[in-house]
Amino acid sequence: MAQTPQARANVAAIPTYVPGKPPTPRPGLTTFKLSSNENPYPPLPGVVEAALGAAEAMNRYPDMGNSALYAALSDYLDVPVSDLAAATGSVALIYQLFNAFCEPGDEVVYAWRSFEAYPIAATAAAAVSVQVPVRPDGRHDLDAMAAAITDRTRVVIVCTPNNPTGPGVTQSELDAFLARVPSHVLVVVDEAYLEFVRMDEAIDGLATYRAHPNVVLTRTFSKAYGLAGFRVGYAVGSPAIAGALRAVSLPFGVSSVAQAAAIASLASADALFERVGALVDERSRVVEGVRAAGWDIPDAQGNFVWFALGERTDEFAAAADELGIVVRPFAGEGARVSIGEDEANDRLIELARTFPR
Repeated sequence: MAQTPQARANVAAIPTYVPGKPPTPRPGLTTFKLSSNENPYPPLPGVVEAALGAAEAMNRYPDMGNSALYAALSDYLDVPVSDLAAATGSVALIYQLFNAFCEPGDEVVYAWRSFEAYPIAATAAAAVSVQVPVRPDGRHDLDAMAAAITDRTRVVIVCTPNNPTGPGVTQSELDAFLARVPSHVLVVVDEAYLEFVRMDEAIDGLATYRAHPNVVLTRTFSKAYGLAGFRVGYAVGSPAIAGALRAVSLPFGVSSVAQAAAIASLASADALFERVGALVDERSRVVEGVRAAGWDIPDAQGNFVWFALGERTDEFAAAADELGIVVRPFAGEGARVSIGEDEANDRLIELARTFPR
């Protein structure tokens, strides 16, 4: 029998990414999608106009060097252009980091449960995932993560705030952790939900990357900026790290429309922080309402809350669906619920009051 082409063995082991599903249509009832941590607000002022203007030149390739975007980010963050790398969302940067820094069999250490794409990207790069359980309160166990580093470790990820559990890492915690990480190990500080953080001693990612040549920050325009459909993320790291990311990037990966929308979003900082502030206020209202209903949920520093439900997760998700809201269940563990429109948040609080604990 003739042989057929075979993918590498690790490809068959890649876990499937499970996206947040849309709500079930219910006649007479407005339904809400709270399963994907999307921003419920429309694009920021000037973004649609910039995107439409860029779309008029869709017959041309985008700027492969992202030069205008890098210039805008450089001004906004006060970092050199040489320290920047852009990609189709921060998740693409995670893939690129593993591809650039991991040989097959190298280890990647990260908290679990954390962002669902980490084990997918690690397996795709033929790296080995070392998953360190989060603490009962959903926080990173940084001591255990430091102890998990071996001679085979090449990358460590700190997701703060942690998706899907919610808590963030403090600067003193991160500093103590970095002091234990060998200088040749790349530390990725995933700040996808940076703009929503309102905790004491929140980390200063830019100061941390400047102080530690082995630290790279990953950020996104998908969450606070509301550009999830355009897929724009960026990394901030030393010239060597950022250069490696650019070297393995997909040519023309970030579209002209996405670049224009991201630049326009940076120019609307006042409107951005007004909207983020409103979402943070809603997050506080939801947390207070859920806790008043008797739930002990973790600290929420992203645009979502976490219910540790164990084997009742699917039952909770079904009850939410009956109320016209769809949540993101992680079977056997818990459910993540995004902060959405006021009415959607009201229904979540109602669910917390009525679902048996």
